[in-house]
Amino acid sequence: MGLLQRFKGSRSAGSNENGVADGTNGHTASPDTEKGTHEPVKLLSARVISMGLIVSMGGFIFGYDTGQISGFLEMSDFLGRFGNTTKDGKPAFTNARSGTIVALLSIGTLMGAIIAAPIANAIGRKFSIVFWNVIFCVGVIVQISTQHHWYQVAIGRWVAGLGVGALSVLTPMYQSETAPRQIRGALVSCYQLFITLGIFVADCINFGTEKDTTARSWRLPMGLGFIWPVIMSTGILFLPETPRWEYRRGKIDSARATIAKSYGVSEDHWEVRREMREIQEKFEAESAGGGKHTWWEVFTGPRMAYRTLLGMTLQMLQQLTGANFFFYYGTTIFQATGISNSFVTAMILGGVNFGCTFGGLYVVEHFGRRRALIFGGFWMFCCFIVFASIGHYSLNQQNPQATPGAGAAMIVFACLFIAGYAMTWAPIVWAYIGEIYPSRYRALAMGLATASNWTWNFLIAFFTPFITGDIDYRYGYVFAACNFAGAFVTYFFVCETQGKSLEEIDTMYILRVPPWKSSKWVPPSGEDLVTTDKLNLTPGARDIRKEDGPGEGAMERNEG
Repeated sequence: MGLLQRFKGSRSAGSNENGVADGTNGHTASPDTEKGTHEPVKLLSARVISMGLIVSMGGFIFGYDTGQISGFLEMSDFLGRFGNTTKDGKPAFTNARSGTIVALLSIGTLMGAIIAAPIANAIGRKFSIVFWNVIFCVGVIVQISTQHHWYQVAIGRWVAGLGVGALSVLTPMYQSETAPRQIRGALVSCYQLFITLGIFVADCINFGTEKDTTARSWRLPMGLGFIWPVIMSTGILFLPETPRWEYRRGKIDSARATIAKSYGVSEDHWEVRREMREIQEKFEAESAGGGKHTWWEVFTGPRMAYRTLLGMTLQMLQQLTGANFFFYYGTTIFQATGISNSFVTAMILGGVNFGCTFGGLYVVEHFGRRRALIFGGFWMFCCFIVFASIGHYSLNQQNPQATPGAGAAMIVFACLFIAGYAMTWAPIVWAYIGEIYPSRYRALAMGLATASNWTWNFLIAFFTPFITGDIDYRYGYVFAACNFAGAFVTYFFVCETQGKSLEEIDTMYILRVPPWKSSKWVPPSGEDLVTTDKLNLTPGARDIRKEDGPGEGAMERNEG
């Protein structure tokens, strides 16, 4: 007997935590079905806005560090101090050295993303954010204090990467666990918006210092990197811990107060009562299974192997769109096309990326996840085909100034690519992985998905110089194929989540709704929703523990 069939016999439709019928049929309660006060909810309060701005600084830190390294590789003082010497005596980076400097950040972020979840579960989301900001600052100190040792820069980037990777998990986690449900998706997507803002700000600062022939050209942008973690770690101290974490630690009154302040209502408001009841039900269901739940339940839980691997695949494909090909090496790329000041081009790309991400916040809520990801995949496929073809067949790579039209066309299609990426795959993937996991597995599953992102981030950052050295701009065909594959994966494996509650999304995956039919799927009426968080799963997530009934034991075994 499968999990779904056994669950249907374990609960009565529409029963509340005490087993009394409440008429909600498993759906989110409304003012008509909840007791309590009913004053209007204040979604865009000063508290919510400040939370969105402060916590999203985690994305800004990542974007700023990504954007600045592209410019450093072409600054004369940075080259002279840390580069190799060519046969004619000029400084230049070998592929191995530039790849190591750029990519060691990604190794750190991979490790940070993996270990962030257990630390956050132990000491809380709030103080974890402060801790990882301190780690990032240590990494910056290691980099900025070096004189002529390139490996010190690389090691410093690895340490800073630990903080960046952890914050890439903690930022969406804190927002999704604290924000009002009506604007949760938009606030989580702000993480990607702040990444693009950080890249753009770094490009602008690099443009302002690149003509300086002293160490100030790169130390000043690097030193300004202290500002962002200080803002975030200081600001988070004035924000509360997430109510989900507080409830699990027995701080129920504090959790209730935090939810009330997030919604801008009294603690007796029906929204507060609804959310507290949901947290209680999920916590009691998780505890009822008995024993200690193991980490591998993210693969053995109900439909969790599918969802965990899907999240990791989407994050991999987000990196394989080729966006970081431009962000990490944009200055170098466009210098090779004959542009007189490649720092200007990098700044233009950063501006397009930032501006179009605002459009992405609209697209994610109005056009659906599936449609946007499929269209974005095909759009970026076309852009990279044209970009790679012009670069390989039309651009004079020995003397780019002889083919100015080809260089200009490459910039145009790079901008068109960035616009499509910023409005589709950039924000939607981050939002999607925050929606498809049940709460009991969300921290670890998001950590694995983010680790996949950073793994491929490292591979692209490290191997790009070697690949472009061998096949030049034909590298773009590789990214074009990956974008086509992204559209394919979306059509056959990604369910539409627009307009659905987290419980409905969980039910949709458990019921194995075909992704291409998911846009029209509606939850069954008159039945309790089948969700992972309502199943009293035993350790290992292979069985369901049920209360003893007449003539039956405490547990049914999974026989198929």
